[in-house]
Amino acid sequence: MSTNILFLMTDQHRLDTLGAYGNTVVPTPNLDRLAATGALFRRCYTPTAICTPARASLLTGQQPFRHKLLANQERNVGYNEDLAQGTFTFSQALVDAGYACGLIGKWHIGTERNAASYGFDGPDLPGWHNPVDHEDYQAYLAERGFPPVVTTGEIRGIYPNGRPGNLLAARLHQPAEATFEAYLATRAIEMLSVYADRYAHTGRPFFLELSFFGPHLPYLLPDEYFDLIDPALVQLPGSVAETFENKPPVQRKYSGHWGYDTFSHDQSRKLIAVYWGYVAMIDSQIGRVLDALDDLGLSDDTAVFFTADHGEFTGSHRLHDKGPAMYEDIYRIPAIIRVPDQVHTTRDEMVLLTDFTATILDLAELDASPAVDSRSLLPLVCGAKVDWADVVVCEFHGHHFPYAQRMLRTGCYKLVVNPESVNELYDLSNDPDELRNRYYDPTMVDVRDRLVQRLYELLQQRGDNFYHWMTSTDPIGSRTALNPSRAPGETSHARS
Repeated sequence: MSTNILFLMTDQHRLDTLGAYGNTVVPTPNLDRLAATGALFRRCYTPTAICTPARASLLTGQQPFRHKLLANQERNVGYNEDLAQGTFTFSQALVDAGYACGLIGKWHIGTERNAASYGFDGPDLPGWHNPVDHEDYQAYLAERGFPPVVTTGEIRGIYPNGRPGNLLAARLHQPAEATFEAYLATRAIEMLSVYADRYAHTGRPFFLELSFFGPHLPYLLPDEYFDLIDPALVQLPGSVAETFENKPPVQRKYSGHWGYDTFSHDQSRKLIAVYWGYVAMIDSQIGRVLDALDDLGLSDDTAVFFTADHGEFTGSHRLHDKGPAMYEDIYRIPAIIRVPDQVHTTRDEMVLLTDFTATILDLAELDASPAVDSRSLLPLVCGAKVDWADVVVCEFHGHHFPYAQRMLRTGCYKLVVNPESVNELYDLSNDPDELRNRYYDPTMVDVRDRLVQRLYELLQQRGDNFYHWMTSTDPIGSRTALNPSRAPGETSHARS
């Protein structure tokens, strides 16, 4: 029989909130037990730290510059809002191969076409945050006699213009069983039961994705989780010492947008504690789904994935949410894969969220070549020694406004090219909080030039036209410098 796949996903989830990644405060027993029986990837990155483009990259196995869905619809600045007709997606490949495909939860990939357009079963739940007015959720509450969504005690910063800032957190006056997260887990278990029955009687395999809208802000939690973590146990990240000296000015502006400096340190600790409570609440719902998988007798026939579309700042670098800053807090993501008959392993290869696409197809024994920016992680999951790339390339195109960035992450260093501003270079082995930009440090010239050259060549190879800007502005040397006098499409290089 073909392998079933259960794909668990969160939104805006920091890697360092899980026990499996070293957090000793947040209770995440269910994800920790998944990691203890599967492959834990310690260096997994999102191709872009924003929801829609990252999720489209997972669906297609393509980098954002290639699939061209570059921004969230709610803050779109003129980019495409749907994938081009005929774009390859892993879901359609699975359906064509006979898989049942289900998605419970967040979609957030396009406006004209929803998950059903790409072969997924499940309720259509649009938007970036819990759609609590949705008729199916309202029916869930009514059937069980649960109270409606009511919040109090809003936590907001203050905008630079003096207006109340973005909602970051509030108390939710519902029991945990009534939350949108519990609703999603319940619907996922119901669909899992249907798929299990069909699998038992017909052998038809399934792919089921449960995609939570959290722990994306605002953190709206019942008291049980709002107060679960004692703020005194929260250590503020080292990067709250950020001064933005020698950094792109947009970072300081984003700090103002999120009103970080309008909170005291005690208030920031409470916000982080509430975020951690949100993670714990989602973990408990994931536990329900994993228990159902066991109870249905599917665990030996089902691969289980866990990951997130991107991370969250939660005060790191005096920022919240995400934005035009390519720090580890929002680009490095949790990644766990458990495959039947394989033992626990920990992997340190540099991998991307897009690699999950080829892995899904590999498990289904399907051709993964149309997922052109993806490589199957299955050999790594199985403990093999593999010749793997030692870098990842990430990108950003803007959120509230167009803003182009490219990032090269190596084992020790990170290079960020910002065309409108100063470039960035961080030595993460000596500066893990990424506080000191060393791009203009004369002692780092050799490292800088080597990384710039590497990024330039990789962008050229994959057809990302961002490299054209670097041709004239960055120290790429003469070996690969394009001759600007040649017509577009000519491939000869200038020599000097």
